[in-house]
Amino acid sequence: MPVRRLNPVLVDRIAAGEVVERPAAVVKELVENALDAGASRIDVAIESGGRRLIRVIDNGSGMPPDDLGLAVERHATSKLPDSDLSQIATLGFRGEALPSIGSVATLDIFSRVPGAPHGFSIRVDQGRKQKLAPCGEPPGTKAEVRDLFAATPARLKFLKSDRAEARACADVVQRLAMAHKMVRFAFTGAETSSFDYAAQGNGEDALLTRLADILGDELRANALRIEAAREGTLLEGYAGLPTWHKANAQAQYLFVNGRPVRDKLLIGAVRAAYMDYVPQGRHPALVLFLDCDPREVDVNVHPAKAEVRFRDSGLVRGLVIGALKQSLQLALHRATPANSVAAVDFFARRASFGSAAPATRAPAAGWDWRNSPANPGFAESAPPSGGDLALIGEAIAADTRAYLQPPAPQDIDAPLGAARAQIHDTYILAQTRDGIVIVDQHAAHERLVYEGLKAARTDKRVPRQALLIPAIVEMERADVERIEDAGPLLQEFGLHVEAFGPGAVAVHEMPAMLKSGGASGLVRDLAAALREDDRASVPLEKRLDHVLATMACHHSVRAGRRLGGDEMNALLREMERTPGSGQCNHGRPTYIELKLADLEKLFGRR
Repeated sequence: MPVRRLNPVLVDRIAAGEVVERPAAVVKELVENALDAGASRIDVAIESGGRRLIRVIDNGSGMPPDDLGLAVERHATSKLPDSDLSQIATLGFRGEALPSIGSVATLDIFSRVPGAPHGFSIRVDQGRKQKLAPCGEPPGTKAEVRDLFAATPARLKFLKSDRAEARACADVVQRLAMAHKMVRFAFTGAETSSFDYAAQGNGEDALLTRLADILGDELRANALRIEAAREGTLLEGYAGLPTWHKANAQAQYLFVNGRPVRDKLLIGAVRAAYMDYVPQGRHPALVLFLDCDPREVDVNVHPAKAEVRFRDSGLVRGLVIGALKQSLQLALHRATPANSVAAVDFFARRASFGSAAPATRAPAAGWDWRNSPANPGFAESAPPSGGDLALIGEAIAADTRAYLQPPAPQDIDAPLGAARAQIHDTYILAQTRDGIVIVDQHAAHERLVYEGLKAARTDKRVPRQALLIPAIVEMERADVERIEDAGPLLQEFGLHVEAFGPGAVAVHEMPAMLKSGGASGLVRDLAAALREDDRASVPLEKRLDHVLATMACHHSVRAGRRLGGDEMNALLREMERTPGSGQCNHGRPTYIELKLADLEKLFGRR
């Protein structure tokens, strides 16, 4: 078969496959053009998920007739005045969007320059360009795309349902709205929810307000402010608390110079920063904006401009990890209020489920109302006597009965309150000025020990405790070899271990803060941790943290250990001073706070 040139219209349709994959890609290109034109308001409307109609209207600078006629030609653009691909300051720059869209749909563009007596329009019908015509549109540009992929019906088979395509279009507009808070965005479509985001100013809360409009008010209660700069590269945005995590990474919004991206470098940096805090298989939620000199980033490495390449990737990665870790450490014990909301919902469902039960339940055998603490009635002014309280206290927990002592003012005013009781030898019940706090003592102390070990390792001053008689721990030969290979690493943590024959190790020294624990259980847990990370792909930093987490978990305060009032209060105060104490080493919450308003709702008081 001889070589021949393809039809120009067919060439355009083939090239359009790189730019126009689905209706959302059309919306993205048109909205980016509107933003590049300096629009302060953008209205987007779609029908049938964007297949039947996509309309984008802006109040930007518009185009004179000569530019309008040239804009629908391939590789024609006004966004590269110096033809310098290393100095791209706009969202679009290739000059492919409009001709690509016009080759697979019917494209109508109406544009008017401010101050002109009237505007002009042009149509591109499935790749066939028509003549310019005058029109009476207001200043700005209106683009209408009808019958997408009508000339290429095979492409329609790969599209999803109208609802799914409409949702993808809305997501594109929302992502661009996050990065351009000073622009008003409106979106309408029958298959998904419409929205209208008012333009925000340059105030301190402007960005958070726009993000909360898009992502919901839950962001306000769980967001940590991120601000950092290094060598001309700026990072700002909001990162979610570690306890506010998601099942996938869809809640991670990353922007480079106002451009939404899915960059592997940035995603990896986020994962590294949260590695110590988020449970395995869960993902943090955040919105980050990275601004740098256009010469420091290449945005021309992906057909859809969804990926970028940094000139100094190490600087960017270090900036993101450092800023996130610093904010997470400053958050200290903070945890998401969603845990408390979930607890209240759980209690409310249990109460609702059992609300009808008392009407048919018979009194317990031997029950005498005259011996009830509420006798002679149910008046709130008749509390149980001191003797009754002592009996109730012993029935709940055999501790030092912290509730018998008045709480110290400095404790009750503290964020986690004053300890009042230990329940089931596992949970600490604390009282605050406006509610109660329930703390999992094992999970909380696990994080405290872990952070202490990390700090000691960083300072290279791990206090050690020499054992008078070395502890001999028997284990499988493979585990002995792993412990022996990790000897220098464990020595760094204050644990001196040597091989003792083919199937045992001898422990000579232990970290001082773990001296109360048994050497045998610790070494066996470490062997299990090393066995789990016995892969070349696991980075050294993760192995170190895994070893520390294992040591902290094994030697923290166990569930079932009785604590006195002073011990409980000391644990609460230490939590308030320790970074990341809102969750344990495995990412589980360490406490739940219930406000008085929540309790009153549960008991029907409000």
